Amino acid sequence: MKKIIYSIFAIFLAFTVNAQYTIMSAVDLKDGAEQDYLELEKFWSPLHEKAIEEGVENFQAVFKVIQSNDESDIAADYIILTGFSSKEQLDAYNSSVIETFQNIAYDVYKGKMSRRAINSMFSGESLDNGRRNYHLVGVDGTIWAGGQLKVGDRMNITTTMAKSEDFVDLETKYVKPIMEQLILKGQHRWWGLSEIYETSENAYDGISHMFFNLPVEGATEGLWSESQKTFTGQKMIQLVGAASSHQTQGSMEVVYVHSQ
Repeated sequence: MKKIIYSIFAIFLAFTVNAQYTIMSAVDLKDGAEQDYLELEKFWSPLHEKAIEEGVENFQAVFKVIQSNDESDIAADYIILTGFSSKEQLDAYNSSVIETFQNIAYDVYKGKMSRRAINSMFSGESLDNGRRNYHLVGVDGTIWAGGQLKVGDRMNITTTMAKSEDFVDLETKYVKPIMEQLILKGQHRWWGLSEIYETSENAYDGISHMFFNLPVEGATEGLWSESQKTFTGQKMIQLVGAASSHQTQGSMEVVYVHSQ
């Protein structure tokens, strides 16, 4: 029987026990800029390793958007998630991010790159049309299965607008237990719910929460259809559906990931 190793992570997204707050950045690249963007992320990758080591952040991952129903001209090509153990840590990061990472870069690339070359990586022409930033706080999450997040893993993201004061209770007291049963059956890896508490001015309106899911490739997740066979299950699913209005949905693949 296939052995699945489970570890319980803290509420929501940073995939470590110490991260409860997250900055999600949706990156809309300029035409033809993808290769240069990936080179830039390659430069930043060891900086994030060092930043985690120094307690600047707890988690960082870059995802390529594979599928999305977002048909706007500014739909994200890449998603960046940066996790923190507290709002204070996040705010400290936000207040001096460029200065902090420049100093880290001087250390990491000492003897490998000149300061002038390093500075050019921070001050060069922008490769994107603007980043939409969302500050998130964890609401709840399931147990975690399938080992640590790694390059090539896929995650699904759904943005939604709560329409009922019962939204959180329905998700955490009805949906979450179902997802955990799926995980125990090897049909899912993780489910998380986050609330947006702050955004950049260019962020999408009409979003209050985000769902994040790590599926298991090829799994049917038939427990949902099973729940609809009872009258109570049908009514509960109707209540869940009416409690929020989903906005955008997409699938993204890990390109870089760093954690404690």
